[in-house]
Amino acid sequence: MNYVKHYRELEVYKTQRLLSRAVFMESRSFPKEEQYSLTDQIRRSSRSIGAQIAEAWAKRLYPKHFISKLTDADGEQLETQHWLTEALDCGYITVEKQTELTQHCESIGRMLGAMIRKADSFAGTEFLLREGEAEYLAGDVECGDR
Repeated sequence: MNYVKHYRELEVYKTQRLLSRAVFMESRSFPKEEQYSLTDQIRRSSRSIGAQIAEAWAKRLYPKHFISKLTDADGEQLETQHWLTEALDCGYITVEKQTELTQHCESIGRMLGAMIRKADSFAGTEFLLREGEAEYLAGDVECGDR
């Protein structure tokens, strides 16, 4: 089995990017008076899914932290579903578009659920990217020397 080496390779992350782009494109036609409410909220929540996945990836050595961030991502996809329903109720998107985007959210939710159930399988240290040791001090500088 091939393992991903970076969160950007995860199918759930790729699906989230498609969702956030689609939400952005749809929300461009929302009325101006929604700019700082519905438009901002739906864009923020759809984009936050990916940010939470990236943070989870950074914490995968610690399954409880990994699960916590994936749970946050799942919460963001559910919030996006809520805002899609609000957009539908306000007449800003069609039933078909709301259904399509909600199905993307639900797919993300299923993938996140699978990752949560298999959190321990993401914790292997052999998959971590390592950089060389960083030098924290240059020369023999002591506090107060300039």
